[in-house]
Amino acid sequence: MQPTTAKPPTSTSALQILLNLINETLSHLLLSSLTVRSFIGRWQVLHSKLTSLSSSISSISDSPHWAENPLLHTLLPNLLSTLQRLKALSDQCTDATYAGGKLHLQSDLDMASAALSNQLHDLDLLLRSGVLHQSNAIVLSHPGPGSGKDDLGFFIRDLFTRLQIGGVEFKKKALESLLHLLEDDEKSASLVAKEGNVAYLIHLLDFHNQPGVREQATCAVSALAAANDESRKVVFEEGGLGPLLRILESGSTALKEKAAIAVEAITADPENAWAVSAYGGVAVLVEACRSGSPATQTHAVGAIRNVANVEDIKMGLGEEGAVPVLLQLLVSGNGVAQEKAASTVAVLASSGEYLRDLIVQERGLQRLMHLVQDISSSDTLEHVLRAVISLSSSSDHTARILSSSTIFIIQIGELIKRGNLVLQQLSALLVGSLAISDGNKRAIGSCMGSLVKLMESPKPVGLQESATQALVSLLTVRSNRKELVRDEKSVMRLVLMLDPKNETVAKTFPVMVVAAIVAGGSHSCRKRLLDAGAHPHLQRLSEMEVAGAKRAVQRLAGNRLKTIFSRTWRE
Repeated sequence: MQPTTAKPPTSTSALQILLNLINETLSHLLLSSLTVRSFIGRWQVLHSKLTSLSSSISSISDSPHWAENPLLHTLLPNLLSTLQRLKALSDQCTDATYAGGKLHLQSDLDMASAALSNQLHDLDLLLRSGVLHQSNAIVLSHPGPGSGKDDLGFFIRDLFTRLQIGGVEFKKKALESLLHLLEDDEKSASLVAKEGNVAYLIHLLDFHNQPGVREQATCAVSALAAANDESRKVVFEEGGLGPLLRILESGSTALKEKAAIAVEAITADPENAWAVSAYGGVAVLVEACRSGSPATQTHAVGAIRNVANVEDIKMGLGEEGAVPVLLQLLVSGNGVAQEKAASTVAVLASSGEYLRDLIVQERGLQRLMHLVQDISSSDTLEHVLRAVISLSSSSDHTARILSSSTIFIIQIGELIKRGNLVLQQLSALLVGSLAISDGNKRAIGSCMGSLVKLMESPKPVGLQESATQALVSLLTVRSNRKELVRDEKSVMRLVLMLDPKNETVAKTFPVMVVAAIVAGGSHSCRKRLLDAGAHPHLQRLSEMEVAGAKRAVQRLAGNRLKTIFSRTWRE
């Protein structure tokens, strides 16, 4: 039999009368529980609980502002109702002539004991929070901007006390205040994580809780997870990832969006990312990317990007069908989702033959090639190019697809001329590694001046080498060699890079380019290099035994001797 819920008292005097009744009933029970004739073991346990309750009631009486706390307006009447029910049960257990059913009596006794345990827990929580020592601790009184840390801490403790003890309306008001606090003060999340009971907040995410409460709790947990490292860590350590993934799997659209935000934030910490697999979250994230709202997709793909670097999860992504979903987001998602999807595809493309084959089978290479033409975001383009580079080395077939696409090659040439340094480096790397046709090399010959300029830049690491290899590849075409030496600025840059005193570039790089220019035997190309002053620098580099310098200087010197002999013969 459930104890009835009494009406809350309306005044301090009524509360005092109620407290007196509780004390009287409690005193009676402490004595009668020792003289019962039935269920003696159960009453011994109850006696222990009643002793604890007596201590709690005494502490409440000693608290200066206990009568002002609205939680007691509900707790005390319910407690009196439980004690009165126990008094009636103790009378039955003491009466030797009681002829009622033993099983029914035992059931009633167990239910009353459970109710008393819950009420003891709530009273203990209320006392430990310290709110009974403060005046008028009202849940809606949000601390002002000038409030100190102590005031804010008290507010948070009071708020969580109401959240744990109060009914549905108390919980809703407490959560509403918590959300306002988190929205209005970015720094409050750390204090909430420290002073509040985040574990209980996460408990409210369970689907058996009232929907309105669960929705507000999800918003609060999401805000805590996304606020900062400290609060995010507490959400994870208190077991928040599992419930959030369940909401992402089967919650409402609005809740899925909040859950996705939280999961992305939690998995941003590499130490947390592994747990997604433990909770069976890979399939949940893939499905959220496939069928979720645009906001859910954006954060779910962000979470996939976070976990894609975990070795054990990479294979799971392939097995759960993540590749086609990610490739679809590349062309149908919003700008942020595209960038995250491209980043994930780049990670997977660099992670082994199995995943690269999956991407190629889903025509991922072609989609990436189209994106190079269509996307203006530098960050997304960077990820796309990294994925393309990984795929280009996976097989001769993919390399041929890239090399034979004039549109793609021309776009790569444009990125070399107009992209940022990272895009220029990646594009140069592609040009230098692909077996591009002479026709396509001529089509992008105009980017050679930019490549020469890139050779002067020591950062990022590898840029000079990539630019050099791209140039050497393009200079296998005669018309490109002639075009480059006609560019006086580029020729002067090459000569300056050959100068042994110039330490900004490794000398093997400009030597490789000069060797490529003179390899065709063009008199005009050699003459322009000689006129620009390349010979003495190459001669010195040859003496320094720089790789390739000796051969390059011989070609220039040979041409120079032929010119001298020709003039002498004519004379």
